[in-house]
Amino acid sequence: MLLQNKTVIVSGVGAGLGHRVAAACVRDGARVVLGARTKDNLARSAAAIDPSGERTAWRATDIGDEAQCEALAALAVERFAGIDAVIHVAALDSLLGGLRDADFDSWREVVEVNLFGTLRMTRACLPSLTARGGGSVVMIGTQSSVAAPSQVQQAAYAASKGGLVSAMYSLARELGPDRIRVNTVQPGWMWGPPVQAYLRFTAQHEGVPESEVLDRLTARMALPDLATDADVAETAVFLASDRARAITGQSLLVNAGEVMR
Repeated sequence: MLLQNKTVIVSGVGAGLGHRVAAACVRDGARVVLGARTKDNLARSAAAIDPSGERTAWRATDIGDEAQCEALAALAVERFAGIDAVIHVAALDSLLGGLRDADFDSWREVVEVNLFGTLRMTRACLPSLTARGGGSVVMIGTQSSVAAPSQVQQAAYAASKGGLVSAMYSLARELGPDRIRVNTVQPGWMWGPPVQAYLRFTAQHEGVPESEVLDRLTARMALPDLATDADVAETAVFLASDRARAITGQSLLVNAGEVMR
């Protein structure tokens, strides 16, 4: 098991990718501390992936609040004696649109969560990661930060995640001497609740079957199927593990080959 006896913090645990990541970590032997803003989501996820409650802990956490980030990190230390990895799933991705119709106050909120929130949560974990002799920081980014999709406009989201990738390079250099690795997973179209909702909305709006909308998306891929949130979770688990001990400062596209770099 890739994460045997490791303690991993997962932020942004809801019904989709965050839950998948937390479940994969537990499956691969980790003790997992779950964070998100909504208590009900956390309780459901923890109960589903660890009915005994022995290998999970959770705390309602808004990564926009430094004290709450520190409290989540402290919970990991209190319950499981330290932190070996943090996987950042928490993000604000619901703002659509481009520059012409931009509400920059809303853009600032996206940047505050996706860039500063991730960095804030990372900093809260650094003392324990350093004390453990190193570890892993895994950020969930987006393909949109390197190749804008034609189907939707998410300029603010893409810019915030692009800033996070730039920060990743600096963090990899800064934290490397303490054996703390920093990497980014960049999903493209990812089969899971958000994409399923997009299919339903588009199909209803255009009066076509959902399968037709899905076929349009998969036609763009080198592989004949969309990547799934489970595929992204598996990649995050690998980067959090000692199998990736020599990998830092890297962005890995998980996108069924839609964009190749």
